[in-house]
Amino acid sequence: MIRRLPVRLLFLALALPAFALAQPIPRPDHVVIVIEENKSFEQIVGSAQAPYINALASEGALFTRSFAVAHPSEPNYLALFSGSTHGVPDDRCPLRLSGENLATELARKGLGFAIYSESMPAPGFTGCAAGHYARKHNPAANWADTPPQANLPFSMFPADYSKLPAVSFVVPDLLNDMHDGEPAASIPRGDRWLKEHLDAYVKWARTHNSLLVLTWDEDDGSSANRIVTIFVGPMVKRGEYAERIDHYGVLRTVIAMYGLRPPGEAARSAPIEGIWRPRGR
Repeated sequence: MIRRLPVRLLFLALALPAFALAQPIPRPDHVVIVIEENKSFEQIVGSAQAPYINALASEGALFTRSFAVAHPSEPNYLALFSGSTHGVPDDRCPLRLSGENLATELARKGLGFAIYSESMPAPGFTGCAAGHYARKHNPAANWADTPPQANLPFSMFPADYSKLPAVSFVVPDLLNDMHDGEPAASIPRGDRWLKEHLDAYVKWARTHNSLLVLTWDEDDGSSANRIVTIFVGPMVKRGEYAERIDHYGVLRTVIAMYGLRPPGEAARSAPIEGIWRPRGR
């Protein structure tokens, strides 16, 4: 006699493979988020002008439907750092903001944050510009409670990566972030800068449970703000992923990694799933 499974048990049996495929969001020892400038997805992916970035894309998770949330630059940096554009419509400076952000939420859990800005003249600098440094690309500088040790020149990025805080932002200056100049010059220059300054971290991360996130603030105005976002690390499954993500979703994912409270719009965004390797593999 064949006995039928109750409907609830049958549903669970059919659903089990889907549950088995879902992997929990990992907790990296270190996350480094690098932010480039003003280039669309089409200008970077598959371009011979960006061989290093395309190598990273083939090594990690490339999101084919990643979008910035605004124009111009500054509100996107604010969104990625704090879950809100704070109503900022342009690149004004100085800003004086308050409230929760990635740094404050990490601090609540006893975890560290630092932003490393190329060409910034000194730790804790609050000027609007200095040479090729621009404060509009340094969101942490807009919170008065950001300590100087969390707002650093890129020259202080540690050579011993184990000394990095839990989460870091890296912001190349206007010469090296693809912002200035024609794409034929600015894209190769930015690509070379990334390889020279971040490739050693990428290699180290492979064996030290650490992650690189490479993203852009916005596109060049040509493609509905579609940008490149790449995750590279030993916990990431290689491949192209078509789920729609934006700066709030990237922030929400980092928040979820460390069990933090999501600020602002990040609370209404889902963390990125489906790109993670099973633990121990």
